[in-house]
Amino acid sequence: MLHLIIAVLILTQFALAEKLYVVERERGSLAVIQDGKLVGEIKDLGNLNHSIVKTKGDYSYCIARDGYFSKIDNRTDKVIKKIKPGNSGIGFTFIGDYIAIAHYDPKKVSILTQDLDIHKEIKTNSRNVGIKPYKNLLVFSLMDKDQIWVLDQNRDFERVFTVENAGKMPFDALISGNRYIVGFFKEKGVGILDLDSFNYKKAVFQTKNKEEVVFKIPHFGMWGVANGIALIPAVGEKRAYVVDINSMEVKKYIPLAGLPVFITVSPNKSIAIVNYSGDKDNLISVIDIKGLKVVKTFPAGKRVMHMRFSKDGKKLYVSSYFDNSLKVYSTEDWKLLKEITVPTPSGIFIVR
Repeated sequence: MLHLIIAVLILTQFALAEKLYVVERERGSLAVIQDGKLVGEIKDLGNLNHSIVKTKGDYSYCIARDGYFSKIDNRTDKVIKKIKPGNSGIGFTFIGDYIAIAHYDPKKVSILTQDLDIHKEIKTNSRNVGIKPYKNLLVFSLMDKDQIWVLDQNRDFERVFTVENAGKMPFDALISGNRYIVGFFKEKGVGILDLDSFNYKKAVFQTKNKEEVVFKIPHFGMWGVANGIALIPAVGEKRAYVVDINSMEVKKYIPLAGLPVFITVSPNKSIAIVNYSGDKDNLISVIDIKGLKVVKTFPAGKRVMHMRFSKDGKKLYVSSYFDNSLKVYSTEDWKLLKEITVPTPSGIFIVR
């Protein structure tokens, strides 16, 4: 009986152990991290600069910047299918039983089955960005047409709504509740589309005194969103702005040690982590979200590329590009728990 209990405990521990795929940026590969060890590589995935990995069930999907799209079995860490639906893939999302890919080149959106068969292709004559699902709706922006398109999965991805003249060169977007928020490359502020009513409006960032604050919109993936606020890394400034995501009012700014890149929020929304570019790219800072202030800044490796909290929030994974390592920190006391050698690591993705 004792042996059975021990076996169950071991199996439970194994089942609950997080598995990571870490992008090896210069090698076109994913490092497989299991139980705190590098246990393998998934090779030949394409140009993995700014690549994205997303998981659904037992499978992960990886998009490469040169158009390759791969389906990986998380149980065997093997590529079971690799296709090239375009020449420059920007982003993808799951919607229902389908996968939707936004392309720069060719100027289209591809709808795939989860087995990576082409279900439908929607020509847009534009580079496409900010592709997001909302219920049965698929929403994306057209950079070269200043439009937002809404497709309905229940109508075989027929276009059911278009925002004309949304703003000058849509650049990226996020979903907040039922609102699709899009930023522009050549215009101030953001556009907000209510996906229940299809009402559309624009908003500029402003202070309580109605003073306008102009942000260069970086990718929304760099924002930290928690409890109705967005922590926005300022471009070219050593600060993070705190913005009410409903009113777009700038509440305050948080002084930082350097020029911020990513702001990542913990699962319980209590803290956020910031990394930096330039001469401070070895540092990360911890922001207390309740107090909206930096409580700790410390060196975490040469050129910190990406950060990811564990699912339970008790650990922080940090990729250090020039140290060729993935570092694991305790979020309780910020001590280094483990360092794993990974060649030129960047994006960190939890697959189990």
